[in-house]
Amino acid sequence: MGVIDLCNSTTFRLSSLPNCSFGRNQKFVAMTSTIPAEQVNKLTGDTFIREHLRKLSPYQPILPFEVLSSRLGRKPEDIIKLDANENPYGPPPEVMEAIGSIRFPYVYPDPESRRLRAALAQDSGLEAEYILAGCGADELIDLIMRCVLDPGDKIMDCPPTFTMYEFDAAVNGAIVIKVPRREDFSLDVKQITEVVEQEKPKCIFLTSPNNPDGSIIDDEVLLKILELPILVVLDEAYIEFSSIGTKMSWVKKFENLIVLRTFSKRAGLAGLRVGYGAFPLSIIEYLWRAKQPYNVSVAAEISACAALENPIYLENVKNALVKERERLYDLLKGVPFLRPFPSHSNFILCGVTSGMNAKKLKEDLAQMGVMIRHYDKKELNGYVRVSVGKPEHTDILMKCLRKLS
Repeated sequence: MGVIDLCNSTTFRLSSLPNCSFGRNQKFVAMTSTIPAEQVNKLTGDTFIREHLRKLSPYQPILPFEVLSSRLGRKPEDIIKLDANENPYGPPPEVMEAIGSIRFPYVYPDPESRRLRAALAQDSGLEAEYILAGCGADELIDLIMRCVLDPGDKIMDCPPTFTMYEFDAAVNGAIVIKVPRREDFSLDVKQITEVVEQEKPKCIFLTSPNNPDGSIIDDEVLLKILELPILVVLDEAYIEFSSIGTKMSWVKKFENLIVLRTFSKRAGLAGLRVGYGAFPLSIIEYLWRAKQPYNVSVAAEISACAALENPIYLENVKNALVKERERLYDLLKGVPFLRPFPSHSNFILCGVTSGMNAKKLKEDLAQMGVMIRHYDKKELNGYVRVSVGKPEHTDILMKCLRKLS
């Protein structure tokens, strides 16, 4: 792709535009067509779509209350939603008050999210210049890939994990090299090292605690991976529910580390889409150049700032969910057809045993108004994941599971 200056070009003439009266210094982008000549007269819309996207399978999102209500024939308040790791307690009361007092919804938001980044700096102890906010951490994952990857570049993925990494890589025309986790869901550092040496992927995406099993990455393991010549993107979406500390400050020491965070779990703002990341200064400069200018809405920024103003509420909700996680884990261990795994997050992964089918289990529970997540890919075929809800949600879930026993 190049830029052609029609007025100064010696190889391009427009006789119908003498003296370039349409405007001096006009520039046009010249692109080489990839459409075969014999197809020009029988074009269809998908002809213009990039070839690798025509083969792309869409991401499978979790359905919202409104759709579930219609499909199940139940009121939203009669559905126990334990399938998307959402925070059932919702945000602090200050959030709704802040949304209701928005003064200038007709004005574009601050493209630099200054107020939010200042609040995050105070909350995390990391200077605002290292922080970039996004429309959920998902936007930042895609932005990182757009800035780092050329079509055909490789990334490393360690399944089972958050499938958005593989999806965004496919959207960006990258090749995914998979290094599966061990049976206990720990990382295979030896194989990761070998793959980096042989395949030379540009980046690796790691999640701690990992989704969907809730395991964490020890500092020793992370440090070994950071020694490799690869960009490490550490997703800490569920860090608040674990006993380990964030690695946000590490970006000041490691030029190959990015740390992602979100307000969806901690602050109950999944519906408003607010995420953020910590980046080395040598990297964040280019993300600022490439990001959409108004990516964090006025409502999202105001809500996130309001949530941070009530740290006591956030801490109490976290403690309630961690306490309920331990209760749920103990109860699930008593279900004859489930094998739950210990978790450092706000969900519990369970193997489905004793001849019970994971998909049918999910469907049977849905008919009773309880939603959980099931998996059918090879790394997790025959598993379900249960989000931690309120105590009353756990009680209803266990009542339904007993019926299926």
